[in-house]
Amino acid sequence: MLSLLGVAVVVIGFVARINPLLVVMTAAIVGGVAGGLDFFAVIAAFGKAFNENRFVSVTWLVLPAIGALERAGLQERARDLIVRIRAASVFSILCTYLLVRQVVAALGLTSLGGQATMIRPLIAPMAVAAAEGKHGMLSGPLRDAIRAQSAAAENVAWFFGEDIFVAVGSILLIKGVLEQNGIIVQPVQLSLWAIPTAVAAFLIHATRLFFFGRRVKRATRS
Repeated sequence: MLSLLGVAVVVIGFVARINPLLVVMTAAIVGGVAGGLDFFAVIAAFGKAFNENRFVSVTWLVLPAIGALERAGLQERARDLIVRIRAASVFSILCTYLLVRQVVAALGLTSLGGQATMIRPLIAPMAVAAAEGKHGMLSGPLRDAIRAQSAAAENVAWFFGEDIFVAVGSILLIKGVLEQNGIIVQPVQLSLWAIPTAVAAFLIHATRLFFFGRRVKRATRS
């Protein structure tokens, strides 16, 4: 039971709004030590996991590159581009991204997107710029709401789109859990059943985005 102290560290850390990476690493160390592992054994486990999955180091190359592009004016250029497109709207931008992201995730290209690599530097600024281009300056809460909807489009598209691709970790996880409970299924079957779920998720969220776009329009008129 002492190993559950790691969960308490996560809850306290997130409530206190401490750096998530620091919170998770601290929780892992606390949970490991409380569970009877030596401190150095826990640190060694971190190193072993990193060494065996060195592809994650690509993240540390992508994020600085995105930061450098933002510093060079990436968001400003994205906003300028959208302002010139009169037909662009919050709904059209976010719905288009929702569709494209879901399709590429279904093809297994899950890295072509993400909160840090696409939403923050490109999609959210473009959606905000589209709203400002049509309705003028936005209030702070409305601007934040558009950013939140941009992040939601990424999450919904990725979550429901990736299960269509047969060789993805979530499919293998579902297959393993079902087999433990005596239900034998093939990954292809799971992928096929994920298609109607993904289509329904797209239609439902696209509808939500449509009504959100109308809410933005009403809010800017008042």
